[in-house]
Amino acid sequence: MQTITSVEAYDQAIKDGVTVMLFSAEWCPDCRFIEPFMPEVEEAFKPHLTMYKVDRDQLLELCQELNVFGIPSFIAYRKGKEIMRFVSKERKTREQIETFLNRVVQVSQALEQYSQD
Repeated sequence: MQTITSVEAYDQAIKDGVTVMLFSAEWCPDCRFIEPFMPEVEEAFKPHLTMYKVDRDQLLELCQELNVFGIPSFIAYRKGKEIMRFVSKERKTREQIETFLNRVVQVSQALEQYSQD
């Protein structure tokens, strides 16, 4: 998963297609918990969306602007606009993350179809 290291890179990454940002930090135990299976999850969803990682500590002002206070957090974008979030205080499981990503794909496809009508 490519890491976003600047606000400019973040703005560029969310600009086109369907993008999911994973906000995390090195010191976060729940972030470390999901690390081992995230490459497989990312690969499974590659045909439908692009995933990036944002280190909360490196881009703290951006996280504050986006109201990302708990980590890990996921925010999904379609053509630069936020369409969904997955934020909770509880540790996220692989199943929960995959369910969220499936919903992102469904919502994105519905929005695409709606915009063509």
